[in-house]
Amino acid sequence: MELQLEPTYGATPAIERQSSLGVPALETHYTVAELSRLWFFSENTIRRLFTKEPGVVKIAHPHTRAKRGYTTMRIPERIAQRVHRRLQGLS
Repeated sequence: MELQLEPTYGATPAIERQSSLGVPALETHYTVAELSRLWFFSENTIRRLFTKEPGVVKIAHPHTRAKRGYTTMRIPERIAQRVHRRLQGLS
């Protein structure tokens, strides 16, 4: 019996297999909202926990006179696991 992975976010099964091999760019990245739902914390708490964490992908859009600035964050699964272990006092 062959195990079949269902692709997520439009990824192909080949990319899923590579991500399981530890390719950081292709591993699962969570949004702040996704981790907030998974960990039962507010989005503000998740942002505070991961703002200065090395390895988090941040894309900043500076403010202009017409629009406020904002930063988009994507949190790799391995970074989320590291922070979770630290919060549990395991590392």
